[in-house]
Amino acid sequence: MIKTTQVCRKALIALGVSLAVFASASIDAANQKNDLPEIGVVASGAISLDKEMQIGDVLMRQLRGQAPIINDPLLDEYIQDLGNRLVAQADNVKFPFEFFLLNNPAINAFAFFGGHVGVHTGLIYNAKNESELASVLAHEVSHVTQRHIARSIEARQKSSPLQLASALGGILLALASPEAGIAAISAGSAASAQASINYTRQNEKEADSIGIRILAQSGFDPNAAGEFFGTLVEKYRLTSRPPAFLLTHPLPESRVADARTRAASYQRNQVPESLSFHLAKSRILARYYATPEYNINYFETSLERGSYAFKAASEYGLALAYLANEENQKAQKLIDNLLVNDPRNLFYLDTYTDIALATGRTEDAIEKLTAQATLTPRNRVITLNLANALVKNKQYDLAVRILKDYLLIAPDNMLAHQILTDAYTESKNKLEMHQTKAEVYALAASYPRAIDELHHAYNYAGAQNIEKQRIRARIEQFREYQTRLESL
Repeated sequence: MIKTTQVCRKALIALGVSLAVFASASIDAANQKNDLPEIGVVASGAISLDKEMQIGDVLMRQLRGQAPIINDPLLDEYIQDLGNRLVAQADNVKFPFEFFLLNNPAINAFAFFGGHVGVHTGLIYNAKNESELASVLAHEVSHVTQRHIARSIEARQKSSPLQLASALGGILLALASPEAGIAAISAGSAASAQASINYTRQNEKEADSIGIRILAQSGFDPNAAGEFFGTLVEKYRLTSRPPAFLLTHPLPESRVADARTRAASYQRNQVPESLSFHLAKSRILARYYATPEYNINYFETSLERGSYAFKAASEYGLALAYLANEENQKAQKLIDNLLVNDPRNLFYLDTYTDIALATGRTEDAIEKLTAQATLTPRNRVITLNLANALVKNKQYDLAVRILKDYLLIAPDNMLAHQILTDAYTESKNKLEMHQTKAEVYALAASYPRAIDELHHAYNYAGAQNIEKQRIRARIEQFREYQTRLESL
């Protein structure tokens, strides 16, 4: 398993400040497809779909650099597949959706411009079943398809630019960090009781209605929304600190009742338990929560007592815990047994690779991954694990070819760029190494560092005049982006 996790609490506050300023800025974006979006005039009219996508790209870059986004191919694959299943049943889908995960134990999810949907690991871990998780994602998909953020901004047209900027900045920060976002809103002149939530009550009602329809049409239990909301309300009824989801998605009892009433109009689907869902839960606990010792005890106890939805999910979690505790032989035995019954399972193949690399059996990992790659070409889990194993085995040229091919369909995949950087670094290819590093920084909106890397690349270009021209053009593009960001 290859992962990179950046956690910066203070940076989330900085993100809120930058978004507030971002919202009040004026940029000339006319007829420039790659320009940063102009937010300063949104109070005078609607935000176009093209602008929404541009804004979403900028915000996503900011989040990559400042929020605890998890670059875990397995969990990314799971949440994207689940999200796509829901989006396929949605109306008014204007752009591709990107679902991503944040390493945060809070029970929360959020959506913003351009089809971006963020999911906290705490939501997956605390959902009882896949239908409950899907109910929240369907709700967020509905916010995007109904363009609720853009409509909320339009509704504030009578506010002054600074008021609008303060409100938008606080709202967007509240998406990823509800407590910080609400504090930002409270500090602004646009603070009001209604401004402390993502959307209006009408927006929430609409998202509930459409979300439950999407949920039912996607084959999930339509009652899951009301059940999940009801559980949250009951669980935190007497606490002074409600979960993040209740801060950003207020749930009065009448709304819970409405969700249950709407669900009753659909036929209840008898949805079997999902192995992938429970494997994802086990992975989140074993990889991102608690200590290896705690997790070993947890999963061993679960297996002894038979307290699991799937025995395989508990065995998988135990294998990850053993691996984290450097008990490689125990981990290998569990994974080998799991693969006998389910040889193409990506969760098991990923951990098989980790164990093989940890025990110096890189060739075994490459052989198994290569066989799977012929069946599922360009799959993110197989591709990135195979490329990483090839780099470890010093097969740099093959790793580079695989990664470049994958980046044609996933140009914003941070992990693919990072592994490609490793391949160039290990092979001492300084020109391409600095160029690829620049793209990594650009994906996190760190344009000064990206420009520095390209200057280094230029020095290694030698007599390659065409390459030098390409580097100069990219430097100018990054400078333009950076200038506009600074002007915000």
